[in-house]
Amino acid sequence: MKNLTAQNFSFTDFQLNGFYSLEEWRPFLFIPFLLMFLLSITANSIIIYLIISHKSLHSPMYVLIGFMAVVDLILPIFFVPNMLFSLLFNWSSISLTGCLIQMFCIHFVGTFQSTLLLWMALDRYFAICKPLYYHKYMEIPSFLKFVVVPVIRNGILIIIIVSFASKLSFCATHVIDHCFCEHMALVQLACGDISINNLVGLLTTFLIPTSDFILITVSYVVIFASVFKSGKAHLKAINTCITHFIVMSVSLTFALIAFMSYRIRNNFSPSSRVFVSTMYLLFPSCFNPIIYGVRTKEIREKFLQLINDVKVLPLK
Repeated sequence: MKNLTAQNFSFTDFQLNGFYSLEEWRPFLFIPFLLMFLLSITANSIIIYLIISHKSLHSPMYVLIGFMAVVDLILPIFFVPNMLFSLLFNWSSISLTGCLIQMFCIHFVGTFQSTLLLWMALDRYFAICKPLYYHKYMEIPSFLKFVVVPVIRNGILIIIIVSFASKLSFCATHVIDHCFCEHMALVQLACGDISINNLVGLLTTFLIPTSDFILITVSYVVIFASVFKSGKAHLKAINTCITHFIVMSVSLTFALIAFMSYRIRNNFSPSSRVFVSTMYLLFPSCFNPIIYGVRTKEIREKFLQLINDVKVLPLK
């Protein structure tokens, strides 16, 4: 009967119902999420402006930080405005097509949060371990070979998980217990067998953020070993590597908890699962520009210069 129902009917419109268990307290989440969204937009826009407008920040490392700011700027735009309207006005409807498009955009752009950290790790590896060959490897034509493969990998895997999700029938309910169309949040509503979707989702998790984290860890071990062996003072570079590692560790922890909470038995409440899923996307977007702006001397100096120029401007 269940399969027959799935063949005869499938929902094409859904309700995003994240944090619904909080009841009357739910609208109050609008304030912290709005503040985080504004922080993300403002901070990342400033980072992008500083890097574009100053030629001294056009070296590979700062260009990569600029690309990360672009990712962190774009990613919240795909889901936070809809989430804010849902929290405040209870506007939560989304079509299946819109849900799949949002799923692709969030997951595809989100994969580059870890991939960009991998490219940054490569930059530090060449700068510290192979300084004589740094410009050779980090020139655009040479560096493209390190870019093309991860981009193709990310694109193919995300297209696969979205394609498999689009083939499912949704006949049980049209309520998605989430604030945006996360892969498993939608897939778990399907009537038929979702084992292949689970498998592809796990494979994507291993081949993108987990494998990036492993490669980053290996590169940093090599960097630290090279520094300690040579006795060179690369404190600035080591601090940069440690910063990257901390950011990646926090993001990956949130991501793995969110992914695994749908696949293993746990005591997570629906609201806790939605919170963790939201934070693994929003946390890096808010704090990456602050971390890189504060800890990177050159960017910090340009920012302070910008503040001083703004203060002087009304006096002219």
